Amino acid sequence: MIEPTKLHRATELALARLLPRIEQAYAKAMGPSDWKTFRRRLDEHFPTLFEQLLILYGDQYDFYYQLEQVLALAATTWGERPKELKKLDESREANPQWFQSEKMLGGVCYVDLFAGDLRRLRKQIPYFQELGLTYLHLMPLFKAPLGDNDGGYAVSDYREVEARLGTMDDLRTLAAELRKAGISLVLDFIFNHTSDEHRWAIAARSGDQDTQDYYFLYPDRTMPDAYERTLREIFPDKHPGAFTYRTEIDRWVWTTFNVFQWDLNYRNPAVFREMAGEMLYLANAGAEVLRLDALAFTWKEMGTVCESLPKAHTLVQAFNALLRIAAPSLLFKSEAIVHPDEVAKYISSSECQLSYNPLLMALLWNSLATREVRLLRQSLSRRFQIAPDTAWVNYVRCHDDIGWTFDDTDAQALGINGYDHRRFLNAFYTGRFPGSFARGLPFQENPRTGDARISGMLASLAGLESALRSGNTAEIELAVRRILLVHAIILSIGGVPLLYLGDEIGAMNDYGYVEDPAKAVDSRWVHRPRTDWAKREVRHDAATIEGRIYQGLQHLIAVRKATPAFGGNKTEVINVGNDHVFAYARISTGGQRVLVLANFSEGTQAIAANELRLYGLNYHFADLVTQRDLVLGSEPLVLEPYQVLWLQAG
Repeated sequence: MIEPTKLHRATELALARLLPRIEQAYAKAMGPSDWKTFRRRLDEHFPTLFEQLLILYGDQYDFYYQLEQVLALAATTWGERPKELKKLDESREANPQWFQSEKMLGGVCYVDLFAGDLRRLRKQIPYFQELGLTYLHLMPLFKAPLGDNDGGYAVSDYREVEARLGTMDDLRTLAAELRKAGISLVLDFIFNHTSDEHRWAIAARSGDQDTQDYYFLYPDRTMPDAYERTLREIFPDKHPGAFTYRTEIDRWVWTTFNVFQWDLNYRNPAVFREMAGEMLYLANAGAEVLRLDALAFTWKEMGTVCESLPKAHTLVQAFNALLRIAAPSLLFKSEAIVHPDEVAKYISSSECQLSYNPLLMALLWNSLATREVRLLRQSLSRRFQIAPDTAWVNYVRCHDDIGWTFDDTDAQALGINGYDHRRFLNAFYTGRFPGSFARGLPFQENPRTGDARISGMLASLAGLESALRSGNTAEIELAVRRILLVHAIILSIGGVPLLYLGDEIGAMNDYGYVEDPAKAVDSRWVHRPRTDWAKREVRHDAATIEGRIYQGLQHLIAVRKATPAFGGNKTEVINVGNDHVFAYARISTGGQRVLVLANFSEGTQAIAANELRLYGLNYHFADLVTQRDLVLGSEPLVLEPYQVLWLQAG
């Protein structure tokens, strides 16, 4: 590590060396105002960019040439950036914590499954507004190989939308119309790998040495064997090991996830520059948030697990610093499905301002299965707090599987054996455990070890599917309550709540995926159903299951947006003396305080009055959910099965 004084001097010299050429090439075309803005941001963020790139590529003979190319890319991007996005940059710089608002609400969907294509998706903007969305994440929509393409996560061209979905102009138009409606567009930035049909991979397969250096290609098994001594298999049943042999080039290619996904070699500075260009292209197309897919896997070093290495963080920090110069309104969202302690390391204003919260998702399902909140309370009391200028993205489930990502040390502290408990959860959520209400499918199940993850729609996992099949009205009621309970948690616990569209009307598993050869081997397609418009049309009818769920959720969303205490991420997880009730306090910057109580069992649960008084509830208070005024005497407060209370002192 270079000494701070020497680093500061090196930074000054580098900028003094490169700035005149950048100014000569780009300042006139930008115009005085834009150049002044660019120069201000460059002065502020170049030191960070320089330091990170120096760590990654300072030993390269052409380091300063590569650095100049990166600055030229930033200048070109800023010069070409649409005026409305430059205004957004200015607004977000003035209010950098915009995503902390209690009014934030995210939604996620597949374009084709939800609406057919981008043009028809634009017609659904009124529906998104009705639901209250301020953030819409579109699952991968760029050109990908036909057939199995990992749900679009094998990208063949970052600048071409899949033809059946539309064009880049359609995407730009959608982004602009969403922005006018107060909805930020979120896209995936799949930057660990490309598909084997990407133009770089095609050139590499034809023998081009430059593009072969964009990937990890080896002539024999010597290097792959050496790496695999410390690597874990990600999809062992589909793709044993981490390398694939390609006969047409007689090379072994690093393929962490699937044989058609070639890992990029970020030790090559040209790869950083090329992918930075793709990132900034998406920024200028109107993306306001990029979800960084598989970011933990991006840096490789011999003798390590090649996950969450220090330079993986450095790489993201370099990309982030470049954004602050060229497209500062764009944020990063971390998708690091790793140990809970590692997840938090990606979250900062200099790396990923937003992060998925896989721990909360896993433990919500754990609490529904066990009817206890001990592990949820234990884990979140230690691991929920993050920097005040960042935010969790809290979700009940997503396009991917549910993995049991809790920390074994937390479990051991409660007398729980992590290995045995994961096997119980797998049995419970696949309906194999006696008395289970869930109807899910195993994903990547290993019969030898019992290891698996879980696929399934929220309603099916929460018991609605089995209840409707049996016709048991009491079980239907409990399932609806479970669905609203977990949504009430993500809407109030701190961060950006994210809804998987379809869950808002109780959509259930789609078992028809097995009829499609490209999907049949991947059980995750069971929870990626096509929109049932007939069910969505009855969402305003309270006599239907869809209407009960939708209207109940819509009410919770409205209350959230009217409650300043639900903004920000300051959350105090508390123990109210009942292991079936999850509790936490939310406090706004203005002093509003809300106590959340959530009953995770089918039975009524009581909380002693004195426990509530410890958290600011004296005699008169109100439940924001039911909008009832309550009086606290000597009697305990009783929660109905799966009831959630949002209590505010009156």
